[in-house]
Amino acid sequence: MAKVSINLATGSIQKENIIVGIDLGTTNSLVAFIDPDKNPKVINDTGKGVLVPSVVHFGAAGDITVGNEAKGFLITDPQNTVFSVKRLLGRSYADVKNYQNFFSYKIIDDDSENLVKIKVGDKFYNPIELSGLILKELKERAEHALKTPVNRAVITVPAYFNDSQRQATRDAGKLAGLDVLRIVNEPTAASLAYGIGLNPEETKTIAVYDLGGGTFDVSILQIQNGIFEVLSTNGDTFLGGDDFDRAIADYWIDKNNIDKAELAKNRELTQELRLKAEEAKKAFAHQSLFNEKIGDIWCTIDRNTFEELILPKVQQTITACQNALKDAKLTITDIDEVVMVGGSTRTALVKKMVAEFFGRPVHDGINPDEVVALGAAIQADVLAGNRSDILLLDVTPLSLGIETMGGLMDTIIPRNSKIPTKAGRQYTTSKDGQVNMKIAVYQGERDLISENRKLAEFELKGIPAMPAGFPKVDINFILNADGILKIQAIELRSGVKQEVEVKPAYGITDDLVEQMLMDSITHAKDDVSARMLIEAKTEAEQMVYTVERFLEKNGQLLNPDEISETKIHLEALKAALSTGDKDLIHAKIDELNNFTRPFAERVMDVAISTAMKGKSIDGEE
Repeated sequence: MAKVSINLATGSIQKENIIVGIDLGTTNSLVAFIDPDKNPKVINDTGKGVLVPSVVHFGAAGDITVGNEAKGFLITDPQNTVFSVKRLLGRSYADVKNYQNFFSYKIIDDDSENLVKIKVGDKFYNPIELSGLILKELKERAEHALKTPVNRAVITVPAYFNDSQRQATRDAGKLAGLDVLRIVNEPTAASLAYGIGLNPEETKTIAVYDLGGGTFDVSILQIQNGIFEVLSTNGDTFLGGDDFDRAIADYWIDKNNIDKAELAKNRELTQELRLKAEEAKKAFAHQSLFNEKIGDIWCTIDRNTFEELILPKVQQTITACQNALKDAKLTITDIDEVVMVGGSTRTALVKKMVAEFFGRPVHDGINPDEVVALGAAIQADVLAGNRSDILLLDVTPLSLGIETMGGLMDTIIPRNSKIPTKAGRQYTTSKDGQVNMKIAVYQGERDLISENRKLAEFELKGIPAMPAGFPKVDINFILNADGILKIQAIELRSGVKQEVEVKPAYGITDDLVEQMLMDSITHAKDDVSARMLIEAKTEAEQMVYTVERFLEKNGQLLNPDEISETKIHLEALKAALSTGDKDLIHAKIDELNNFTRPFAERVMDVAISTAMKGKSIDGEE
């Protein structure tokens, strides 16, 4: 007997499965869908508001809160409250070490290329898990509001996100129990919300100006035959509306002669000033003077002063627009449309300066906080096959990737990628003097290769013998319109190259594809737990290998106590390896790393002083 789902919120018969559009933001996230009248609509679950703050709090009793409820803990329990996690997605320690002071929680920084970890209490989390918690909250809110299961989504990312960051976003969706049908660029989604690019006949060049709470970017897009191509992107990942709030708060601090050293100790007053500044900024949308008090502190400012304070920041965004045009090899006259995205574009000065720069009125009729999510919902509607006016290009049905250390699948072409397509990643060796690299190609959605379908295996031979981590091997997947996959591996330093061709979909039925997709969602949590344990073990084994080699080569520069203590830490890490406890392994890596870092610096100093010995300032012997 066939089952029919009824959507209790609308009373209409529910299709097999609703597909939502999700804007996973740095400051706030939200979810949208296409309502029965074919209009994109954001979801506001039981009056909690449309925007879900991208904040996760970990309580002492192991309880986790996400969104509105978690935001309050930014003041009362900052070390256990994670925000701006999107900045860390797909990033290594080396990528974020200069921004360590921005975060109130602990980022484990070991100066390596490993993906970043966040320590909360005695547990270690990665940005994929944390983003997964935010997406899970969005999924649950959508299900509660729509009274129907939500298992499929389109998620947006900034146009400048690299392959690793996009894959991390997909993994976060999978962890939240979502089948991520497509990762869409935020400027593309915003354009779709304004109906730009829906007509396959039109050819347009557009600028999308996106100023959020903490980030700014501008993208220049060319639209042809319904295909969006990013010509250039520019911006600043640490510039946004928060800077406007800070400028107002600093102005009040100076006007009231508040001691900055004292203020630094008073976290509550600092936060009150910031929130009052945000209130003032928003008030200027409908008034020209703001005049309120916090205790005995007068918080007075007029709109003209506010605009003078923020002018340098807005000018920085205009400079980024100039650079984006230059990179795209275009001039202002080539731009057909300008789309405004992000809550901070509500500021009158921002709209005025952007319109003046591009010499044309801007699109700002849709709520700038919601425009990306609404566009994602339209893209989801396209993927659901509900829009006959848009051509949907052929896509690859299952993800394609390679085996990495520990039997993990590293996806290179995610499922639902338009074909033809090309994607690649860079890898390196794990052992000193390694001259061959086995490349095994798999198809499927699971994290462990043992659960996926093997397509091919070949060896890249003749890699020059170098220390581990030195060779750079580019692995590229080229999938043509006929569904033939060509895999190329090339070692960049030596030019050694190898390639193979396979047909990924050969002998695979629609039912099997469907089963593989269902399995990936059902086992998502177990798969991610297994992946993270394997990654922790792999990192630990590499650490043991590196430290043992270090002792062999540089033992003479360490005293007996230091050698003995290092060996104790090594044994503790080896013991942790056998427990299968991810957090314990990470903790022991952390301890060994912190203990041995001064030795590595000492060895570096000795090497530099030896190299400089006998040299005078002008370089003569």
